[in-house]
Amino acid sequence: KTPELLSHGKKLYGQNCAVCHGVNGDGKGQLGAALKPAPTNFALPLKQWPITKGDMSKIFDVITKGIPNTSMVKWDQLSEQERWALVYTVVGFAKPQVPPKKK
Repeated sequence: KTPELLSHGKKLYGQNCAVCHGVNGDGKGQLGAALKPAPTNFALPLKQWPITKGDMSKIFDVITKGIPNTSMVKWDQLSEQERWALVYTVVGFAKPQVPPKKK
């Protein structure tokens, strides 16, 4: 995970993902409101992500294979390194998990 890889991931995200997932990763891209199911809100804590629960290898698989019967298409035309760059980019949007309050 180098600064160059992260920079490339942000560029790829802007070119390929932001239109649905939003510039801030909140699922509110230009097309996001019209999609059913709605795009993942990457600003949620990782464990709350509906499909992957924040598992990095599962995020990579979703980017690689897409999600059947949704608007999430596969991005296997990107190199493995580019797909990992996207994983690091979307994980970077996640809010930290807030620990439960002690009683």
